[in-house]
Amino acid sequence: MPVRTVDIDGHVWEVSPAGRVTPNDRDEFSLLFARRDVTPPQFRVTRYSPIGARWREQSLAELGADDLARLFAQSQPGSTSPERGYRA
Repeated sequence: MPVRTVDIDGHVWEVSPAGRVTPNDRDEFSLLFARRDVTPPQFRVTRYSPIGARWREQSLAELGADDLARLFAQSQPGSTSPERGYRA
């Protein structure tokens, strides 16, 4: 799975597609943001509807740094999301 990085407030976050998809597997995707330079690692999850490509990896590649920062701003902690199994 592809991994991108984005700088948010001076911290580097890895961004990758999360495993869960909606019943129509190309209308909405989950993204997992992971900050691994701290102990314990921090995780955040968000969902978005792609505008261009309808494949998770290609859609992630099309997102710019500003798009990723916007999605990060609306993300939720990993401990509150089914993508992370409701664990931190």
